[in-house]
Amino acid sequence: MANIKQTLDELLELDGALCGAVVDSTSGMMLGSAGSGVDLEVAAAGNTEVVRAKIKTMKALGLNDVIEDILITLGKHYHIIRPSARKEGTFIYLVLDKARSNLAMARRKVQDVEKELNF
Repeated sequence: MANIKQTLDELLELDGALCGAVVDSTSGMMLGSAGSGVDLEVAAAGNTEVVRAKIKTMKALGLNDVIEDILITLGKHYHIIRPSARKEGTFIYLVLDKARSNLAMARRKVQDVEKELNF
């Protein structure tokens, strides 16, 4: 089992990883962060709204399912949001340089570290 710091350090070893955070989606506050390139406090709060909106939409549609991850593709970055299956109300957020990263490998790595994350 990895703690938050170990989890983020492992994610930042990925090619093209810029920064990441573990976020409490009930408050929008970061439980931990690492790296640079994006204002993670603003991103944590904003992406909390993204997760809440998706959950609300799923409920409105009557979808009885869970979010595995949310991918936001920008011109220069990939942003991966992965809600924790182990601790409801938290998510991992990772920002990647689009030109230097492998999206499939990054999504897999986020999935793997989420399973090992110990709060």
